[in-house]
Amino acid sequence: MRVLRWLAVAALLGGCATGADNVWAPDAEVTRAAYVHDGQALVTLYTVINNRSGESGHTAVMVNGAQRVIWDPAGTWWNPASPERHDVHYGITPRMEEIYVDYHARVSWRVVVQEVPVSRATADGLIAAFQANGPVGKAQCAIVTSGILARFPEFAGAPRTWSPKRLMDYVDTLPGVAVSIVYDDDDDNNQPLLRQQVADGRAGRI
Repeated sequence: MRVLRWLAVAALLGGCATGADNVWAPDAEVTRAAYVHDGQALVTLYTVINNRSGESGHTAVMVNGAQRVIWDPAGTWWNPASPERHDVHYGITPRMEEIYVDYHARVSWRVVVQEVPVSRATADGLIAAFQANGPVGKAQCAIVTSGILARFPEFAGAPRTWSPKRLMDYVDTLPGVAVSIVYDDDDDNNQPLLRQQVADGRAGRI
């Protein structure tokens, strides 16, 4: 399964590329990896934008609530130090977040990072909703994410959209949103980077 993911990375350099999978990390791995961040309840939307065309390639969300997780629908990233269950990745320490963003930011792609303060109830509700959703199919990252976000009061106006960029534009209008953009000059073929990240995770260097 992991080899197939690497092949997908090499062939499809956007993010919302693979079909639905059934990755399900064991309970012990998820419990061991769980990371609680002492910051405020926060939803962080990641949007991967092509530097040449301006078109968007992927939507993902980090949520800081009872624990901090990344929802990476139909994503291609993985790391053994961040166990995954159906597109939800656990153990998202600050270093793991950097690793995730670094994987997506490269010479042809930038990552727009939008942080939105939310209630703790919304943060925990979103984590539960992402966990309950199951694996997301190919190219459905934005449509599924926007539908889930729209269930919660802070995102009640979210458009149901297939476009990560349209969802990004909506989040840009929300009160209190903080925006940053990550650029990188890594090669577009990020298969070697993923392999190194995986090796570091297995060796305990993360």
